[in-house]
Amino acid sequence: MSQTIGITKLAYSRTWHHISASTPHHGLSTIRPIPSPSSPAITPPTLGRLASRIAILLMGKHKPIWDPSTDCGDYVVVTNCSSLHTTGKKRWQKTYYRHNTRPGSLRQISMDELMERFGGAEVLRKAVSGMLPKNRLRDDRMGRLKAFEGEAHPYKANIVRFSGKPQVVKLVEEMGKDESIRIETDFRSLTEILTHLEHINSALKALAVILKSKGLIFLEDQIQNLKL
Repeated sequence: MSQTIGITKLAYSRTWHHISASTPHHGLSTIRPIPSPSSPAITPPTLGRLASRIAILLMGKHKPIWDPSTDCGDYVVVTNCSSLHTTGKKRWQKTYYRHNTRPGSLRQISMDELMERFGGAEVLRKAVSGMLPKNRLRDDRMGRLKAFEGEAHPYKANIVRFSGKPQVVKLVEEMGKDESIRIETDFRSLTEILTHLEHINSALKALAVILKSKGLIFLEDQIQNLKL
């Protein structure tokens, strides 16, 4: 499929998604048995479940055009990374290792220390990076992940929003503007034609009544055949 020609070009356009790491989610909650959607016991998604969903968006596997060798993923903005939800003792027992291949250079740091030094955004990046395929596309995909410690971020104008009904992105609006104007014009023309037809039918009915009163029955039958 071409990425620059035809309708497929719109399918390859990248959408901006916003995810809050501290918002309770009924479908991704780890509470068992699963409570009702309105229950206050619902927890935010855990680090692993959140990272797996982000990895799907970055790879573009939620799109029907997904291909493992094509970078067709979207942008993801994650806020409130300082409130990442983990279960058990993972925050203190999870250990990250690094090694520069020199003897004796093995270094380790716990998740708690990593969050204290670099913030929860770095923990989330490591989790998402581990869930992406280890190939030449991983760096580009990770570059589309924007993680922030709080609510504030500079990409609010890019986020696709849903308020009752889906708001079409600006690109689609510009592409469909001419088409909507043409449809509206055709609809107005059709309405005017129907209005004229109603006036013509009313005039034919009045003429038929006059002809009947004059005794011109044969002309009245012809007028009835002319009605639309």
